[in-house]
Amino acid sequence: MKLDTQVWIEQLRAGDPRALSRAISTVENRADGWAELLKGLFPHSGHARILGLTGAPGSGKSTLVDQLAKHYRKENRTVGIIAVDPTSPYTGGAILGDRIRMQDHYSDPGIYIRSMATRGSLGGLARTTADVATVLDASGRDLVMIETVGVGQDEVDIVRLADITIVILVPGMGDDVQTIKAGIMEIADIFVINKSDREGAERVEREIRAMQSLATRSDNWTPPIVKTVASEGAGIKELAAAIAGYEAYLHKENLVLHRNIQNWQERIVEMLRDAMLEKAREQVGDGHLKTYAAEVAEHKRDPYSLVEEIIQRLGQG
Repeated sequence: MKLDTQVWIEQLRAGDPRALSRAISTVENRADGWAELLKGLFPHSGHARILGLTGAPGSGKSTLVDQLAKHYRKENRTVGIIAVDPTSPYTGGAILGDRIRMQDHYSDPGIYIRSMATRGSLGGLARTTADVATVLDASGRDLVMIETVGVGQDEVDIVRLADITIVILVPGMGDDVQTIKAGIMEIADIFVINKSDREGAERVEREIRAMQSLATRSDNWTPPIVKTVASEGAGIKELAAAIAGYEAYLHKENLVLHRNIQNWQERIVEMLRDAMLEKAREQVGDGHLKTYAAEVAEHKRDPYSLVEEIIQRLGQG
């Protein structure tokens, strides 16, 4: 490893916020040295508890993350927050990047907040988010919270990086349990009904219970349902207790390693897919790609044989 990369890692591990910020930017933007940096940081990772929080826009995810962060800081635990935001069509930056509701924490060195813009596409975002989580983990954070932008398939991919996944529902917003994608329901380790002082909270709870009665999880865990009013801090202690409860269950049933293996299986496949795609793009080049596309569009050749040829060439390279 280069000496300057080693020094950089030592500064980051010592708690230098500028070294941490620079490392995250390098990894997120795939700038020079990003792979070398991650290779050096990886041996220091694996100690943070990673929480994934997802739910419909307007469900109060940011407020809930804010309150959870406050709770963990009272316990003197350090926190990293990755907020995956929609992208501004004008600047390319994260629209919610300022995270106004979390500004109380900016003077607290025990909390590091990073917004990540989707940049118009979620392709590859799960991997970049995972790498940023690795940087925060290696920096010595006790917890890393990943807050996602919505409740689509891409969010399922992102929160699969988490040790514990929290799905946030809100009564009266039209996000009844039946309308939520099955994938989101399946990955939830804990359900939160936020804004539970609203009418309809009991109905949402009944619907979740009804769905839970139809299927048993492979780990035999029944996700608890926690009611919160995040704007008032109500239910946050109960949520933290539910998180600790699932953590204890994973350890008791010896499922921690099993879950990590499952997560890494998916991540390695994603990393291979990205690396192979990059290699294929380098070999094909934009000019050739346009020619190939024209030949296929004009039915001069079929795309299946074309892809086979490109794959064969990659294997010979």
